[in-house]
Amino acid sequence: MDSGSVYLQLNRITFSHCKGRDFDILKHSTQQGLSLLDSLKKTCNFKLRLRNSSQHSTHHVQSLVVNCNHPQNADFPRYHSKKEKKPFPIPIVELRRAARERFKKSKSQPRGPVPPPKRGLVVQRLVPLAYSVFNARITLINNLKKLLKVVPVNSCKWCSEIHVGPVGHPFKSCRGPQASMRRGLHEWGEAVLEDVLIQVEAYHLYDRLGNRIPHEERFSVPRIPAVVELCIQAGVDLPGYPTKRRRKPIIRIGKKEFIDADESELPDPDQEAKKPEILTEISNFEILPPSSKEDTILLAEETLKVWEEMREGAKRLMKMYPVRACGYCPEVHVGPTGHKAQNCGAHKHQQRNGQHGWQAAVLDDLIPPKYVWHVPYVDKPLENDLRNFYGQAPAVVELCVQAGADVPEQYKPTMRLDVGIPSNVREAEMVV
Repeated sequence: MDSGSVYLQLNRITFSHCKGRDFDILKHSTQQGLSLLDSLKKTCNFKLRLRNSSQHSTHHVQSLVVNCNHPQNADFPRYHSKKEKKPFPIPIVELRRAARERFKKSKSQPRGPVPPPKRGLVVQRLVPLAYSVFNARITLINNLKKLLKVVPVNSCKWCSEIHVGPVGHPFKSCRGPQASMRRGLHEWGEAVLEDVLIQVEAYHLYDRLGNRIPHEERFSVPRIPAVVELCIQAGVDLPGYPTKRRRKPIIRIGKKEFIDADESELPDPDQEAKKPEILTEISNFEILPPSSKEDTILLAEETLKVWEEMREGAKRLMKMYPVRACGYCPEVHVGPTGHKAQNCGAHKHQQRNGQHGWQAAVLDDLIPPKYVWHVPYVDKPLENDLRNFYGQAPAVVELCVQAGADVPEQYKPTMRLDVGIPSNVREAEMVV
């Protein structure tokens, strides 16, 4: 429900004892204890207004005014077909309008300073944040490996859909090969870490201001997780992935041409300087599940914390270090401009000769939150006829919630926790 005032008109209701009295309405609740009024009491304020439709009529119109300050139920993320291009984060019309405004204001004002990444430098105040995001990702992976030992997760053998719970859901939503022969039903199997946490890879750049990667060198450039590449460009030093660190701004000699400044007069960098600690992933053979229920709850709460820490930190880094995403396929490139590799296999890629349609990336392009159905009762499987009453949440969040962690506030609207689920199909048909 959106914030604002919602008017529920209950017309043609006859009350023989309504003069000067207050009424309790909508008290009827389902067997599971949630009615419309009960679901709105938590976050909304109520005002009851009564007025007569005519002076000599016994029929009255009752208006229930609901002032909701916090959203309760939000729509699910829109599913974009592979045959259409992803929308721009900011519409083109607004970008052009903002560019015209900046051009008008810049006529009588001096040019502002250029951000350090465009001059080839690293933002020093964001270096600790880059290490924090990198370590949060490693901690998240290690914790998810442990939680998968105690919380069952099912994945479809034909498509990329997963379900957190002992039994897969019965919804006919499979889009994999031969889905029409199976009438959209899934074939469930045991899921792995890559099914829960999607690893988006990107090319590693030795010099982020260097030439764009041509199509012929697409196999010679290493590919690493995009979040790791973003942390490397933001200041994280990894032994296996060297990168160029400039200590002086570059010298521009053209729009796309520059030369490096002379750094011979600068003292040599201190190799013995203390750097933040870098965590490492635990192998699958060393993973031990939590020994008790209390340890599982603590592990789930820590996993949710590092999940939000990784996402919030990556979002801050993306504001300073640009990330590009293809509008047709899941390809991501960390850098000011996208690469030239013609490896886009999305819809109508022949017309583009396999080239990517680069645009500004959002956080969900870098760290995709794989949405799954929220299971309100773990010991009871979902029902196909009650699909409209169930909510959704990212797979990591749903996994931690089923392990015992509290539901974060920002995910409650899509999880539809305040929706009363009917006890049977007949009761669901009576819902208007």
